[in-house]
Amino acid sequence: MADLLSGHAGTGPSDDAALPAYLQALGIPGLIDLHVHFMPQNVLDKVWAFFDSAGERAGAPWPINYRLGEAQRVATLRELGVIAYGTLNYAHRPSMAAWLNAYSRDFAAGHPEAIRSGTFYPEPGVTQLVREAIADGVEIFKVHVQVGGFTPLDPQLDQAWELLAEARTPVVIHCGNGPHRGEFTGIEPIRELIARHPSLVLVIAHAGLPDYLDFAQLAAEHPNVYLDTTMVGTGFMNRIAPLPADYPQVVAGLGHKIVLGSDFPNIPYSYSHQIQALAAWGLGGQWMREVLHDTPLKLLQAVRNR
Repeated sequence: MADLLSGHAGTGPSDDAALPAYLQALGIPGLIDLHVHFMPQNVLDKVWAFFDSAGERAGAPWPINYRLGEAQRVATLRELGVIAYGTLNYAHRPSMAAWLNAYSRDFAAGHPEAIRSGTFYPEPGVTQLVREAIADGVEIFKVHVQVGGFTPLDPQLDQAWELLAEARTPVVIHCGNGPHRGEFTGIEPIRELIARHPSLVLVIAHAGLPDYLDFAQLAAEHPNVYLDTTMVGTGFMNRIAPLPADYPQVVAGLGHKIVLGSDFPNIPYSYSHQIQALAAWGLGGQWMREVLHDTPLKLLQAVRNR
């Protein structure tokens, strides 16, 4: 195994086709990707239209590398060696969460690799919605502070956060200031949120970019705060929010606090490039095993065994 892996040292898989062999050499049965999107087609069309116009706003094109039909995207993940994935929808206005959760429920019922996913929004009835979603088997939630334009400290969310903390259900939260600062983004609201609900399991989407070091310290200090790798260290994101030079050294001991995320299918490069970017940090096979499989598995097992 060591000889097989040595050919990938510092580089990871050469392309998508080489990814399954890389995982075999690494000694894991596959990838557990907590940051994948499967959405109702009308919602996905709007998301893709947003990225299609990203070049006009950011000055750089954002082509969707996996602009495929739903069945083709499912098949692609299997071919890549992804054995479990979230289907992260996120409500950005009132009256969205319930029907997005219904879509995610139905999708998971037909796809055994899909992790039951849910979302919520600060609105009347959110506590009951979250209570019912947890009881119905949702294993991971997604909230998007930037797109939703709300503070995670909204009083309407207080009881919902407490329910999630009690259930130990992870919440992938896009709360960082990148790629664009929002009214309520940044680390300070998250510090206050975990001070109010210390048992709340938070997975910081995109590792909190561009404030990588601050969020890495937060994850190191708080046992229930994790980081996901979505777009982190990729050539594309390094042009927008470059990693600090010492970031690999900072996260070298945090493999147990970092989980794989990709943003599939909405990425402007190959899926394997995310794995290449992580492998290039040179943190070794054990670190990669933790991030790509073991740590996200432990988060899911904590929910499933409750």
